[in-house]
Amino acid sequence: MAEKLMKFSDAVAKYDPVIGLEVHVELSTETKLFCPAHIEFGGEPNTQLTPVSLGLPGSLPVVNKTAIDYAVKLGLALHCEIAEWSQFARKNYFYPDMPRNYQISQYDKPLNGNGYLDVELEDGEIFRVPIERAHVEDDAGKNTHVGGADGRIEGADHSLVDYNRAGVPLIEIVTKPIEGAGARAAEVAGAYVKAIRDIVRTLNISHARMEQGNMRADVNVSLRPSPDAPFGTRSETKNVNSFRGIEKTIIYEIRRQAARLEEGKEILQETRHWDESTQTTAGGRVKTDADDYRYFPDPDLVMVHVTPEHKAELAAQMPEMPRERRNRLQAEWELTDLQMRDIINADALDLIEQTVAAGASAAGARKWWLGELSREANAKEISLEELPITPADVASVEALIASGKLNDKLAKQTVSGVLAGEGTPEQVVEKHGYKVVSDDGAIEKAVDDALAANPDVAEKLKSGNMKPMGVIIGAVMKATRGQADAKAVTAVVMKRIKG
Repeated sequence: MAEKLMKFSDAVAKYDPVIGLEVHVELSTETKLFCPAHIEFGGEPNTQLTPVSLGLPGSLPVVNKTAIDYAVKLGLALHCEIAEWSQFARKNYFYPDMPRNYQISQYDKPLNGNGYLDVELEDGEIFRVPIERAHVEDDAGKNTHVGGADGRIEGADHSLVDYNRAGVPLIEIVTKPIEGAGARAAEVAGAYVKAIRDIVRTLNISHARMEQGNMRADVNVSLRPSPDAPFGTRSETKNVNSFRGIEKTIIYEIRRQAARLEEGKEILQETRHWDESTQTTAGGRVKTDADDYRYFPDPDLVMVHVTPEHKAELAAQMPEMPRERRNRLQAEWELTDLQMRDIINADALDLIEQTVAAGASAAGARKWWLGELSREANAKEISLEELPITPADVASVEALIASGKLNDKLAKQTVSGVLAGEGTPEQVVEKHGYKVVSDDGAIEKAVDDALAANPDVAEKLKSGNMKPMGVIIGAVMKATRGQADAKAVTAVVMKRIKG
């Protein structure tokens, strides 16, 4: 039964939303956090295992130093206080994808704490998100439910478990309650998670591909009558793995909770799940408090010691951060603030930079990624980077235009071919025989035929009225299957009407 929802504008006018985010970032180390098992996305199930990642009796964990270094770098980027001494703890719970029946995480002595991240919203406003901690832990395995709809547990007749992911190193970044966002709470959340994605990619510590599960977020939402009232009861929507999903989850939960409060109903402190197909959240289990996990220091692991000297060494390795990079590229590409915000809002900065690096001009790269390709991604409701076209492909199309081999229309057809899986731009051009007709004789004949077929247009052009020029150009393009050079066509038309 569908839950009742309040209109979003009414909900945020009547209640003050408070959100919190727990972003899980899978680190791109070669081996797992506590054992030498190799990590490879999409590998054969249950092949990337050791006795440690299976939790077999007698196996002992050893900390992956690279994972700790990665976590320190992220802590520095998030303006966190880096603890000289931190500790791993056992988080006890029972679930089929947790082979040890406990997760090795950090509890009261995390590596990184008390940080913040300033994020830029669509209109350029800067919003500061407070960060409580960014701690290190290992991931669980993956359950696959068979027999139900869309792989969900509802209706499934059995489940399969793949332990390849068990033991993969994670950093969990936990915000403090995010207050003051109001109606922009969803936008703040989306911008924050995108900023985290940009930072971990810049640091080269994670692939951060949400569609592959190596970055995901738990989304907490609560409502209160006013900003000075105590926090309301929160829901926690687990493992949301897209930026749009995060934003839609928050909007839906605000509307759902507001409708319940309006009717005097209780808000349960529970875990929920986002259903992309129905664009709704569904209730799961009652939310467990930290005490129920029975945390205690892991007796098999010594405390982690990050010396001041090692912290300084890692700080010296820090690359240019995303905001500084954006400012530099904006200056290099001679963009206005609005133009750069359009690029950021479209999540196209990396793709445009890679396209420029492959040989395209900044203007040409921006035109494609914010134009044809952005429309294609929006129509399919996917991100730009999920489109089956690479920055190198776009740069190749630009090169074909610059060389005079393609005009704009043929270039668009070429891009469509690449998106359809027909190969590289060069292969699409060869397959369809795309080429600009520059032969003067062929163009002159097509222009003469078009003028003869449209005598009224010809007369207007001869009298100096250039408005109907497009009729002739369009007719020539049709006759040449879009392969005529528009400038050459215009030159021939002007020559004829003056002659």
